[in-house]
Amino acid sequence: MENLQAIKHAIRVAPTDISVLVTGESGVGKENIPRIIHQLSHRKHAKYIAVNCGAIPEGTIDSELFGHEKGAFTGATQTRKGYFEVADGGTIFLDEVGELPLTTQVRLLRVLENGEFIKVGSSQVQKTNVRIVAATNVNMQEAIAKEKFREDLYYRLSTIEISLPALRNRGEDIHLLFRKFAADFAQKYRMPTIRLDENAVRILLNYSFPGNIRQLKNIAEQISIVEEDRLITPEKLVQYLPDNRSNLPAIVGGKSTSQSDFATERDIMYKILFDMRNDINDLKKLTLDLMQSGNLEEVQEENHRLIERIYQDQDLSEVSNVEVVQLPKVSQPQDDYDYAETIEEDESLSLQDKEIEMIRKSLEKNNGKRKLAAKELGISERTLYRKIKQYDL
Repeated sequence: MENLQAIKHAIRVAPTDISVLVTGESGVGKENIPRIIHQLSHRKHAKYIAVNCGAIPEGTIDSELFGHEKGAFTGATQTRKGYFEVADGGTIFLDEVGELPLTTQVRLLRVLENGEFIKVGSSQVQKTNVRIVAATNVNMQEAIAKEKFREDLYYRLSTIEISLPALRNRGEDIHLLFRKFAADFAQKYRMPTIRLDENAVRILLNYSFPGNIRQLKNIAEQISIVEEDRLITPEKLVQYLPDNRSNLPAIVGGKSTSQSDFATERDIMYKILFDMRNDINDLKKLTLDLMQSGNLEEVQEENHRLIERIYQDQDLSEVSNVEVVQLPKVSQPQDDYDYAETIEEDESLSLQDKEIEMIRKSLEKNNGKRKLAAKELGISERTLYRKIKQYDL
């Protein structure tokens, strides 16, 4: 929802020449907003230049942006035009603008105020007519407080400020984006499109994605190239998600020391439940095979042995807020079909109970505030509202 709002703002400001500052974490797709603004503006037929301010050495950035005269410094063998001169009449996108040196910030402020700049090594004032769209993942208020960024420049750049949300706060958009990337890579590499099964989708939606959209795209590309089976299971998907266990003291050995472990414990719980489900499927298959042989005593014995193995393999005692899923006791079934159906129902019920419990605890923790609860659960507010209605919470 926040992402749609950002796009709407970009479309609204595009016809004007107002300076825009795009903020958000690294990898959220900030570079798309200036492209939208440029393509929908009256400057769309002029130059569009994207400059990564953080990638240009401090000693040469003034020359890159404003140009230099021949002999201005060692190696300046000829006069060179800067980006502001080349992009006259068009749009300049200053990515990572928070990394600009203070001296360059002074020069940029002058361009914003009256369209004037001076080449390095020159005394002649030149004019340019450019639209500036900037982006940063830096907390600008902190940078201003630490005197790393000029306050007057910040207010000039942020006439309109567009904030892009982190991917983990975009709920069901995660799967849509994954499908889009999967389709793109299928076309690029001329192979069938990968798709996730239902359980793999849950794993994907509950992953935190510290690298945001850039990381999601990278994962989709890796899976598209490497995996032969086009249907991706949870076991396959987790191999491509960076190992979170180093950040999960509840599992590695010891108690959690962080107050923000709710999301990570949720990830652990889902992984454990899916592992247990595989064991339950083994139990079901073995039970049905034994039942066909007619030996019910052996059925009971194998059931107890496998259940003990499940509890030994999946020790949940160290994870707070997670309870062991109780498996149904095996009773003499009427026939094979009824028994298999009972196991499927119990598996589904266990996962549903856990989801209800997680939603209830999150709502209690956030005093019934759905927006905060949705953010903590890693789902959209719309999805949370639908689940509250579905489960009558």
